[in-house]
Amino acid sequence: MPVFKTATLIGMCLSIAVAISGYKEQHKEQPVRKTRAYYEEREEVVWEVPMKEKLIALTFDDGPNPVTTPKILDLLAANEVKSTFFVIGKRMDQYPDVVRREAKEGHEVANHTYSHLYLNRRISKQRLAEELARTEEQIVKLTGKHSSWFRPPGGFFNDSVIRTAREHGYTMVLWSWHQDTKDWSSPGTRKIVDRVLNNVRNGDIILFHDHVAGSMQTVQALETILPELRRRGYKMVTVSELIKHKKSNTMQGKPPA
Repeated sequence: MPVFKTATLIGMCLSIAVAISGYKEQHKEQPVRKTRAYYEEREEVVWEVPMKEKLIALTFDDGPNPVTTPKILDLLAANEVKSTFFVIGKRMDQYPDVVRREAKEGHEVANHTYSHLYLNRRISKQRLAEELARTEEQIVKLTGKHSSWFRPPGGFFNDSVIRTAREHGYTMVLWSWHQDTKDWSSPGTRKIVDRVLNNVRNGDIILFHDHVAGSMQTVQALETILPELRRRGYKMVTVSELIKHKKSNTMQGKPPA
């Protein structure tokens, strides 16, 4: 075959290969952008539960604490408020009576891992499963109820964490971004109060901590927050009640089949 024909044929083959490669690149499946909306649509993570009704959920992390948690429970009772406590397993071992009181007074006890394990680094599926199971065992033992909710310490999670939690019967619950009181950092009672009252919306999930070493700021803030929210017409309920109310209204609003 003449040289010029061989060169032409090679050139044509190269052109076709480049064209095919370009087509594949242009039409290949794009990776899914896993935004907050992605997880909310799949009902894998809950940040808040927007609704028309003036319902909100107060949540407390990192307890129980033998001093501040009972004071918080006193305030909740005085203001006719129910809330959800995301407890740490090893602290439940130390203060079981506080957890029993939480359940006895109608509050919800949920899973926050056994050792306050941060999931922003590589953690094996087995390790997380063990943390969840140990805490769940204590929750059932002290309250007589299984928890449906899991909150990862610090709010750190990935797809593996979500899968493991779901395999163990949990839905992940975080908090409204505008309702992170940052009370763990002891920012001052007034800042905690203002954060909640200046930003409150229907369906909020508000983040507090009932265990902050050496601090009473959360307790002091609640002395102002609770009666003021009630004065504004808000009813404070557990996470389960908040989600149940939303689902109930959604079902009622559907047209008949």
